[in-house]
Amino acid sequence: QVQLVESGGGLVQAGGSLRLSCAASGSIFRINRMGWYRQAPGKQRELVAVITSGGTTNYADSVKGRFTISRDNAKNTAYLQMNSPKPEDAAVYYCNAELRTGAGRQSNLWGQGTQVTVSS
Repeated sequence: QVQLVESGGGLVQAGGSLRLSCAASGSIFRINRMGWYRQAPGKQRELVAVITSGGTTNYADSVKGRFTISRDNAKNTAYLQMNSPKPEDAAVYYCNAELRTGAGRQSNLWGQGTQVTVSS
């Protein structure tokens, strides 16, 4: 069974830094797009950043210049480097992956989420 596991969340001071990781495990043939989304209380889930298998990235305007998404294809892992976080960045961060399993099935998976709290 293919799954995504996030790690690295926690409490960070505004202006500090935090790195989230998302590791995909199981029988995976190829991971196409990987992304990070977030959901704050009372708000809809929103895109934070995405990265293609070729390394093309796209960011929400609110995080451009502060957050960086990257991936290690050999490890089936994506990262989100959060620099200079603001209190409004506090949310549950979810990893998402569009992939083809070893059995040839296309899947769109979500991780369980990791809480990021930003203190001012």
